Amino acid sequence: MSSSSADLPSLTPNQINVLVVLMVEARRLTNSELRELAGFTLTGKDNEKLVKAGLVETDRSHRPFSHELTDEGWRVVRELHTGVPPKAGGSASRSLFTLLANLHRGLDRLRVSHGDFFKQTAGQPAPAPLVEAASDEGQAVPPPVTGTAPAPAPAGGDVEERIRAAYRELAKAPGGWVGLADLRDRLGDADRAVVDDALRAMLRRDGVRIIPVANSKSLTARDRAAAVRIGEEDNHALSIGAA
Repeated sequence: MSSSSADLPSLTPNQINVLVVLMVEARRLTNSELRELAGFTLTGKDNEKLVKAGLVETDRSHRPFSHELTDEGWRVVRELHTGVPPKAGGSASRSLFTLLANLHRGLDRLRVSHGDFFKQTAGQPAPAPLVEAASDEGQAVPPPVTGTAPAPAPAGGDVEERIRAAYRELAKAPGGWVGLADLRDRLGDADRAVVDDALRAMLRRDGVRIIPVANSKSLTARDRAAAVRIGEEDNHALSIGAA
């Protein structure tokens, strides 16, 4: 469900800027890196507020201190544009909120999450959008699949091979998007933790993509229950293209 402004904490312009920089870098940043990238560091009351609100995790075990978005921090920064820009930020804050709103709409149309978009490494293409079907709201979602017969386990019981076999039965074409809920149905009684580990490991294979569904309104309870946690986000769809 999309958040409303009532779900967002009251933040100063500098606190908002920190969250945005941590989002676009999508990694842990030291205060030295923050100063180099954005011209400021996260210290004092700003740091205390963001940590207390559960938005940022700060490592104080050595200097310079380093900071990273929490799951809640990712949620808030994705929804910042639904709130009211702080008056103290003036036109700069309003411009930033306009940019965030357009970023949210663009990623939603592409069916790519903020985390997946910003975590792409140099030279690695972003996941293709989900285009096989459309919801009542006009948003693309993974195609519905009928039948829940488990895919037969190949010799040796290799979980990755079972996943690939199930994917081939479900996908309309190589590289097509398959919902993890349908995939898990085909895997039958395969151990959930083992399947999740195999899915994460498969991301290192050429042609494998696992992404969240950006429009959370299109997700059913079944979709949510079948998600695999990767990094800071739940992921709901698998694509396996040519290696």
